Amino acid sequence: MHRSTPHSLSTTQVLACGAIIVTLSMGIRHGIGLWLLPITQAQGWTREHFAFAIAIQNLAWGFCGIFAGMLADRFGAARVIMGGSVLYALGLSGMATSTTPVLFALTTGVLIGAAQAGTTYAVVYGVIGRNVSAEKRSWAMGVAAAAGSFGQFLMVPTEGFLISTLGWQEALVALSAACLLMIPVALGLRESSQSLARSNAQQSVWQALKEAFKYPSFQLLMAGYFVCGFQVVFIGVHMPSYLKDKGLSPQVASYALALIGLFNVFGTYAAGALGQKLAKRHILAFIYFGRAVAISLFLLAPLSPTSVYLFAAVMGVLWLSTIPPTNAVIAQIFGVAHLSMLGGFVFFSHQIGSFMGVWLGGYLYDRTGSYDVVWYMAIALGVFAALVNLPVRESAIARTAPAH
Repeated sequence: MHRSTPHSLSTTQVLACGAIIVTLSMGIRHGIGLWLLPITQAQGWTREHFAFAIAIQNLAWGFCGIFAGMLADRFGAARVIMGGSVLYALGLSGMATSTTPVLFALTTGVLIGAAQAGTTYAVVYGVIGRNVSAEKRSWAMGVAAAAGSFGQFLMVPTEGFLISTLGWQEALVALSAACLLMIPVALGLRESSQSLARSNAQQSVWQALKEAFKYPSFQLLMAGYFVCGFQVVFIGVHMPSYLKDKGLSPQVASYALALIGLFNVFGTYAAGALGQKLAKRHILAFIYFGRAVAISLFLLAPLSPTSVYLFAAVMGVLWLSTIPPTNAVIAQIFGVAHLSMLGGFVFFSHQIGSFMGVWLGGYLYDRTGSYDVVWYMAIALGVFAALVNLPVRESAIARTAPAH
């Protein structure tokens, strides 16, 4: 069994500060599509220029997440979050003032992507793992994810209001100032250097990586998370266009995305809470299989605003509910010493899936004039992810001798 790390921060403090940070970071990100039309029209750019920057952002978030996780495990999450919040403010200011598509890709893509890596789930979950007992860990991760989901639901109308009242550039400057609020909140997640040193003494980074990548269950979790990224980003980005092609008003798509955000609050909390009572691999298999069924029924049923809202509500429950059980399983198998880093690697797989989902959606639509092939891929991948999560072994890994 893994030795438990002494808990130096209270659960309430960790959850309150973690929830505020994830709400701001994920909430701002969730509404970034609202700037597509204002920016492309004002700058005379194509939608592809905007989409390319967002694709870069997803990859930068995933890639930088690995190193943000390593730094958070070594030096504590508070410093990483502070650095991430400064990058976020710089990235949003750059997004407002970029005059060329290349500069836009560097600020909106690279800077904001790196900022998200340092201010979202992997880093916050590391603090939860080290400071919340194993008996409450999955539940606590569910609470943090639910807060982030509520932030997404809350921030999108806020960002829409800012654009309509201030203008798109001033709205981005206002959000960049809001990002700096994460700095004082991060102080509530400061861990003692002694507890971090004790945690890191158990195993080196290289030992942790070798152990994880040789372990089949870790590979299976990464495969499942790839599918998660493919499905949610394809639906989130392309569903509005799909509904418009089918003759539904843009309002239907807006309400659908809001419903996904709202029902996601319940889904992520429920997945975390159930993870304390049920096998997490079964929860994950249920979520992925449930998505495959929901997409199949959505495509089979006659399309109407009602069918779209029902689909959005069901997908909302299943949307990011993979996050708490996946991270809780990683903590359960490998312990919490390198939780942010290992969570970062699994999330990188998620972001490669996100990139493939959003890119294939556009590429195959341009080639075939339809999204049908990508919808069918999303269904097949859902069944695949359900099956690969079933053999995951959740028990703590057997280490023959203490790592030095």
